[in-house]
Amino acid sequence: MAIVTDKAVTKPEPDTAGKPARKARTGLQSTGTVIALRILVIAAALVLWQVMSGPVVPEYAVSKPTEVYDALTNMLGSSAGWNNIRVTTVEVLAGFGLGVAAGTVMGLVLGSFPLLGRVLEPLVAAVNGIPKIALAPLFLLFFGIGPWSKITIAMTGVAFVVFYNIYLGLRMRERELVEVVQVMGGRRHHVLGYVTIPTLAAPFFAALKTGGPLAILGVIGGEFIASSEGVGHELFTAAQNLDAASEFAGLIVLVALTLSLNGVLTALDSYALKRLGLAARRGPQTKR
Repeated sequence: MAIVTDKAVTKPEPDTAGKPARKARTGLQSTGTVIALRILVIAAALVLWQVMSGPVVPEYAVSKPTEVYDALTNMLGSSAGWNNIRVTTVEVLAGFGLGVAAGTVMGLVLGSFPLLGRVLEPLVAAVNGIPKIALAPLFLLFFGIGPWSKITIAMTGVAFVVFYNIYLGLRMRERELVEVVQVMGGRRHHVLGYVTIPTLAAPFFAALKTGGPLAILGVIGGEFIASSEGVGHELFTAAQNLDAASEFAGLIVLVALTLSLNGVLTALDSYALKRLGLAARRGPQTKR
């Protein structure tokens, strides 16, 4: 509403102070709605599973959510269950870490020396074409049924993913930026800090997120083939005994392990990209 006086006609300024608060409330409401819908979908799936198990689907094949809950409780309530989870977690983390280190070194070396990269790239592609699970018997012969055979399988899968992301990232590095830094008097560490690391950050963390599930897959595959402990060993034993409830309980543990690893990598990704100034900047736009 305009206010008329004997001197001037003034209009009240638009209320912009409450806009950020309203946007925040809208965002929270949207997030809450998504979470509520997710919970509703999971609850509906569990109810449908409980009802269909037996009358529609054989109970020995899919069990029931209540029986899976009992099996999961027994697993988490026993020292043997926690020992299996510990063994698998250690193998996954060790294989993942060694794979990241090996892949990073391979990618940096072959990417920094083009001639060496052209010579060895076909050989790397040939080895990468071999299914990693097919190498498991070979690793078992080398390292036995202990943890190192599973760690090596996991490391192999992760190393190639990291290698290709680093290697291709270096090849796609803009030569013009490198030349600009060198013309301005920059040395190798300046090129590394201002060009190479920002270029490789995004593909590197993408490789980490891809390599996490591969590490878990390699460890579980190795434990399936030959092991005396671990979540994979328990899954194999449950499958032999036609114990579907214990099978699903083990799968829930693997899902939790995957989500935990992915959550840590996502947080590390966001922190690193923010420190490098590469994170997407989202904020209210101001008009002048």
